[in-house]
Amino acid sequence: MPLTLNLRQAVMHKIHGKNEEDLRSMIEGSIDAQEAALPGLGVMFEIMWKNMDQAKQDALISMLHNKSEATDLGQVK
Repeated sequence: MPLTLNLRQAVMHKIHGKNEEDLRSMIEGSIDAQEAALPGLGVMFEIMWKNMDQAKQDALISMLHNKSEATDLGQVK
């Protein structure tokens, strides 16, 4: 019988047991890659978000806001 995993389970299965260098490589390899990588990055972001304190969340939101406001939408991939 085939095993069916949801996206979160599949990503957790893929990253389980990876060292920090491997995780960085996976993330960097997914940046600016095909859009198929975006859901996996979203799952990893969700994991990080749930495990960071309010100050780090606020800093991320501020950085995202500032970057989005400074971005020329004609240049977005």
